[in-house]
Amino acid sequence: MSANPTAASAYPAFTTRHRSTIARAALYLGALSVLATGIVHIQQYYGQDYSTIPTIGTLFFLNFVAAVVIALALIAPLGRVTPRYADAIRSLFAIGGIALGVLSLAALFVSEGSGLFGFVENGYRTAIVLAMVAEIAATVFLIVFLVANGVPQTSIRKGRSHARSSSR
Repeated sequence: MSANPTAASAYPAFTTRHRSTIARAALYLGALSVLATGIVHIQQYYGQDYSTIPTIGTLFFLNFVAAVVIALALIAPLGRVTPRYADAIRSLFAIGGIALGVLSLAALFVSEGSGLFGFVENGYRTAIVLAMVAEIAATVFLIVFLVANGVPQTSIRKGRSHARSSSR
């Protein structure tokens, strides 16, 4: 995965190599944070019996499934499968990871205030704090990835990929 060379000129302090390194680190940290979000949710699903709570239990399980799919897709060697669209697909999964983090945080805050589907969460237990940290980290790291990597629209239209090295 290499950074968008046209965007690199807008930031003369960072070379394309630096931007690529930042993008790669942010991608892997973002994937790890998304996975951590899912792990906290599945632990609560089984360990705290959230599986017995109507609707909320299902949402916790689906959060875990989505987190695993997104994390794996973020680190998958997409360049080997579809080199033409690897950057665009990875960016879509990064946006999905951001959405998962932001929506999970929003759902937590709603459940602590007015309740969510009849369920009210009370207090900030360790699991809730860990989930919040993971969701915020996933959001920040994946935004940094998107900014550092940049997907030029022209490469999508012309069929070129600036991230052929991301197929590792």
